Amino acid sequence: MYVKHSHEIPSEPLPVGSGASKAVLISDQDAPNFAMRKFTIQPGGSMPMHYNLVEHEQYVLSGKALVIINDIPHAVSAGDVVFIPPEAPHSYRVTGPEDFVFLCLVPNKSDETVLVK
Repeated sequence: MYVKHSHEIPSEPLPVGSGASKAVLISDQDAPNFAMRKFTIQPGGSMPMHYNLVEHEQYVLSGKALVIINDIPHAVSAGDVVFIPPEAPHSYRVTGPEDFVFLCLVPNKSDETVLVK
């Protein structure tokens, strides 16, 4: 058990996408069932179409983006909740002038990010 401020946790650039980074707030080593990450995508940034082996539960903290899930576009902004089923192709494109920031919770199961060509 611990309490820390999210600003104390380093954010690392993602190897795919443009202007995107991730901070692991609660890792699979910290909690038995779920990991919590905070993603930031800068204005004009994006994440390419990809899928993961596990579900994603997301809460948008700030900014605006177009999130495409299973070929369906969704305009999302602060306060929106997004659920992405396992293996559902999805992408992100920031549409506003500020960083798009969201929390993403995933189960502590084997996962892989697969780019969709």
